[in-house]
Formats: sequence, structure tokens, C-alpha cells
Amino acid sequence: MFRQILLVLILSLFSVAAYAGCGINSGSVRVIANDFPAIHAVGDAAKECDGGGVEISINYNKDHKDIHVAALTANPAEFTSSIVANSTFVDLHNNGLIRPLNEYVEKYGDGISKNQLITIDGKVMAVAFMANSAHLFYREDVLKAAGQNPPKSFEELLTVAKAIKDKGLMEHPLGGVFKSGWNVGNEFVNLYLGHGGELFKAGTAEPNLNNAKGVAALNMMKAMTEYMNPDFLTHDSNANQALWEGGKIALVHLWGSRAGAVTDGENSTSEIENSTKFAGALTVGGGSTPAAALWWDGFVIAANIPDADAEATFRALANGVSLKMAQANQEKANWIIKGATPTAAGVGVSATAQAGAHPYPMVPFISSLHGAIGSEIVDFLQGKESAEQALSDVEAAYITVAKEKGFL
Repeated sequence: MFRQILLVLILSLFSVAAYAGCGINSGSVRVIANDFPAIHAVGDAAKECDGGGVEISINYNKDHKDIHVAALTANPAEFTSSIVANSTFVDLHNNGLIRPLNEYVEKYGDGISKNQLITIDGKVMAVAFMANSAHLFYREDVLKAAGQNPPKSFEELLTVAKAIKDKGLMEHPLGGVFKSGWNVGNEFVNLYLGHGGELFKAGTAEPNLNNAKGVAALNMMKAMTEYMNPDFLTHDSNANQALWEGGKIALVHLWGSRAGAVTDGENSTSEIENSTKFAGALTVGGGSTPAAALWWDGFVIAANIPDADAEATFRALANGVSLKMAQANQEKANWIIKGATPTAAGVGVSATAQAGAHPYPMVPFISSLHGAIGSEIVDFLQGKESAEQALSDVEAAYITVAKEKGFL
């Protein structure tokens, strides 16, 4: 079901109409969100409604996913809304921390398409506004200087990176979102899905990682680190964007939402930007499925807040995800908004979706497994233990948490 929802969202562009003046007379709007350019664009548009009786504040925090469950558990909740993705939506929904949006969509959502509505058991629980996926960024000029074509697989990625390094063009030509914790866990999930792996045993919450596909995914990650900066375990998306704009790397599997940011005429040079190209996510292990999960981003409204604040928050965020906003920020995301023109920066996400990438799992226990992966594979990447031992540690750590939460 979620695969169908996500593919419809990505391959169809639907709309949210702008609310001129917003029409909000009272209420408190307090949003917690991830910290990247597309989300700032949404937040800036939402803050156009500030004043006239409503106060709007937005906390941009790269660690939002570690904060928002506790923040929305409080009563009243610290924030009235969270900007979520596939994974971060799950914990809030399963813990009953977000409210159905049907009445607000009916009152104020004339421009919101049904295809944007994340609906569970007839209840609208989130409004999606953009699609995302990791995919290939490459420097065309550097590859040409190394005599290489753009890679189509992770195996070819290593070959190209080696050629660039051997020719002395760059010491560390490959980037990677390998920061310890959620980021490095996500890289494993992408590669494991690309190998055809199933994260859980069919129909259960039992982990299914300690196998040949899991070992292959880890070995590919370790091979990639040979061409990365030695500080790769500290590099998140912001760090990789900075490395790219500074001309320090020539290849990276990075979020599509960063594509516009590295070609926006800021923080880089025309030489780098003009040679920056995008392609779909790479395959791995001889497979044909892209080694990158598909995602949607959207907003939810907290349950533990006054109804007046919930209504004000919905209306402000509806303004935040308007067509006007998308038109002014075309390069910053793959907006799921009617009338928003797809751009060159969106080709990577589109190609990844068209090639049949799997959506990131929306099951109650995925965040527990993801967290265990991000914690336990670091020792392997540092050469302190075998791949098999790392995967055994992942499963043991996950099982402990899953039993505590009642999943097993």
C-alpha cells in the first residue's frame, strides 16, 4: 500500500493553493523540522502568516527525529507540528501523538490533492509535500579528466574513485553520508535493499540481516571508505554538501533535496556548479533495483495541543507548502505540488523512482532496527570486528529493544 502511495506521490504532481494573507487571527504555531534548504523554504512560507494574532516559530534541527517524540508526548506538546518523513512519521503515529487532519483538510484544504494525503484507516494523518531519495551526484569534468564514464553501480563507483585518486586529481574523491547513528544506518539500509535483502522475516518483527546480503552491504560500505575522508563517520548531509561545494569530492550518493542547493549559485564556483551532474541511484551486487529507498516528507499536527493551535498550525503549514512557495524554490526539492515545474535538479529522484526503488519501510519496528544498525556497524567500519559479528550485534541490540517495546 505504502509503495503505491509513494509512487503516486512521486510520479504525479499535485497542488496546494496559496492562502493569501492566511486568514489566521489567533493561535500558537510551533514547528520542529529537519535542517535543509527545502524545509527552510517551507518554513519561510509558513512564517508569512506570523502576526495578526498568531505567533509562528520553527526549530530547524538536524537531530529533530531524536527530539520530537518526547516533545510531542508532553501535555501540552512542546511543538504543535513536526515535519516528518516515512520513518519519523511511524513513531509519532504509533504512539498516538498526532491527530487526524480530516476536518482541517475539509475546511482549509481545497487546494490539497487527495494524493498528498497520508491516510490510515480513513484518517488523514499527514500531508506530504515532497519526494526524496539518495542518488548519484558526479563531477563531469573530474570524471573526464580521469577518463571515466559516470558509474551505474556501486562497483563501478569504486572503479571511478580509484581512477580519480590514482591520477592525483583528488585525494578523497568519494563522499558519503556515513555519520555515526541514523545516517550510517540509512546507508546500510539502502545497500541492503539494493542487494535484494528483506529487513524482517516475512510477516514478523524478527530481524533478517545477518546473512550474505548483509555482509555484502557492509563490505561495500567498507570499500567505499577507502576513498573517503578519514573523518567519514562525522559526515552528515550538511558536511557532504560543503565538501561538494568546496570541490573536495567528485562522487557522492546524496539526498535529492540537496541537488538544488549545490547548483544555486551560492557557496561554490561556476566551474563546480556547471560540471555538477545528477543520475539515478546506483545498483549493487549485479542487481537491477536501485540501492536507495524512496521517501516522502510532509507535516503532522500534534495531538496534545489546543484545537485552536492545531487549526492555526494547519493553515500556516498549508501556506508553507503552497504552489507559490514551490515556484519560488523550484530547485530545492521534488515538490509534490500541482503546477510546480520539474527541473534538472529533480532528475535523480525521478530516475530512481522509475527504476523501481523500494520505499523506506513504514512498519512500527523499523526505527528500532535502524537505530541498532547505526550504533552497531561502526566498529566494523573502523576495522574492530567482522561483518558477521557486527550484524549479530545489530540483531541482538534490536531484539532487546523490540522486546521492551512489545514488538517481539
